[in-house]
Amino acid sequence: MREFIVEADGGSRGNPGPAGYGAVVSDAATGETLREAAEYIGVATNNVAEYRGLLAGLRAAHELDPGATVHVRMDSKLVVEQMSGRWKIKHPGMKPLAADAARVFPPGRVTYEWIPRERNKHADRLANEAMDAGARGEQWSASTSTAELDTRAGAGAVAPSGPPGDAAAGAARVREALAGRAASAGAGAGSARSDADARAAEAVAGPGGAPAEAGRDAGSATADDDVRAAGADVEARAAGVDTDVRAARSDADACAAKAVAGSGGAPAEAGADAGSAKTDDDVRAGRAGADVRAPEADADHREAETDADVPATDADSDARAPRADADHRAAEADADAPTDTDTDTDTDTAKADADARAAKAVATPGWAPADMGAPATFVLLRHGETPLTPQKRFSGSGGTDPSLSDVGRDQAGRAAALLARRGTIQAIVSSPLARTRETAGIIAARLGLDVSVDDGLRETDFGAWEGLTFAEVRERHPDDLNAWLASPDAEPTGGGESFAATATRIAATRDKLIAAYTGRTVLLVTHVTPIKTLVRLALGAPPESLFRMELSAASLSVVAYYADGNASLRLLNDTSHLR
Repeated sequence: MREFIVEADGGSRGNPGPAGYGAVVSDAATGETLREAAEYIGVATNNVAEYRGLLAGLRAAHELDPGATVHVRMDSKLVVEQMSGRWKIKHPGMKPLAADAARVFPPGRVTYEWIPRERNKHADRLANEAMDAGARGEQWSASTSTAELDTRAGAGAVAPSGPPGDAAAGAARVREALAGRAASAGAGAGSARSDADARAAEAVAGPGGAPAEAGRDAGSATADDDVRAAGADVEARAAGVDTDVRAARSDADACAAKAVAGSGGAPAEAGADAGSAKTDDDVRAGRAGADVRAPEADADHREAETDADVPATDADSDARAPRADADHRAAEADADAPTDTDTDTDTDTAKADADARAAKAVATPGWAPADMGAPATFVLLRHGETPLTPQKRFSGSGGTDPSLSDVGRDQAGRAAALLARRGTIQAIVSSPLARTRETAGIIAARLGLDVSVDDGLRETDFGAWEGLTFAEVRERHPDDLNAWLASPDAEPTGGGESFAATATRIAATRDKLIAAYTGRTVLLVTHVTPIKTLVRLALGAPPESLFRMELSAASLSVVAYYADGNASLRLLNDTSHLR
């Protein structure tokens, strides 16, 4: 089954005012642009134009392949949340458009993702082209469009070429997308651009001109609008996070007392390479896709749109500063929406609202102050299966260093497909062991990135226990095993590495990587014990918590690290991409 990416946008120069939309359909596997659509629609609001863009993009994808699945990416928080079913639609102008969009493909074949505006440049430029054409009394024409070329030029990338399905071209497009995220949103059409940029910058400026920041997240999803850690199970909210993640089924309690997994309590990389007594299907961590995106913590990456169906707390914390284009200014006003200010776009009013939202976002006691900047985000991927994994044998850094099995390579490919689809990984760092380097290499080839190797990410050395099952260790070295289970300072038989020593090594590696990747999203391909240790340290949990976490082969976890030294666990043991 084919998969398409639909990126859509819409704008109104006046809100309501002269409006237009743009939509792009691309191949999810190769990144190739398959169809562009844009239209000047007369006088309308921002949100109506955005819905029109969504509808046009879905219809274009349906024309290409009615049997495809579609992943929609938009910078309108309102449209994404409403079409995902999390917010109700009350605006009379948007209800029929949303209903039409929902009917294009069967239920379940379309998913939605919010992205910051800087990653939606292609659709944005198409919308501006349509509005420019309307100002000239014309309609937009695909034959004269330069939106795709302008977007690539703005990213400083060379347009990749190649036939549909060409892997090299797909990798080049991934590199292009990564470079584009670091670039400025650029200038769109319209004479009001520079003034709007100035207003937007002023609206989000904190003391000294620093942008208002949502804080370190302290468990809140304010700085991570588009995290979907468990579909309906975990829904990030401004006032806190509903953390009713079902990470494992009820039999997890029976496994918790075991030494990371395996019958009788297998240790770190035994079990599912030492740490998993259950199959991947037992894990219900939810939708993987959304959790590997980099959190967009800046206030200018949040929506200022307001609709009656957006709860006040969500609207406050998820709002971003007014958009930097004249065509994206001002929020959509719903007849039922509560409001404390007029709907004009006066600079003082916009600034006051943005400041109030930013202050509210960080006002909860214990949260970090504003202006910390974007966090360093570690997407933690455990390597795929090796021949030792299903046998539940200890496999650390002191053993035979096995490579991936065929199952493990397939798992790595599935993880690569997910990460390519999300397009947020900016660097890859791997443990030096063969299974992690092979996993990282498969993903790097898909993303068009290089792999750095850091010895600090290696697995614990299990000494004489390497290659043995937990039962065999209990039979041969019962006293050493009991001591190891009782204390993080105890070493495996034969001079292996204690969990305390591992934690010291991992903490030093973490600090080094945070400094190197501040404000960026990096994929760390490593092992059970390093990932569990990073999670434990992020939560401030005791050492025995290592034995109470499930971590399957090729699973994804996410931790964000902020400038004040605090961390936020965003995801743990997500394996939905493997099902």
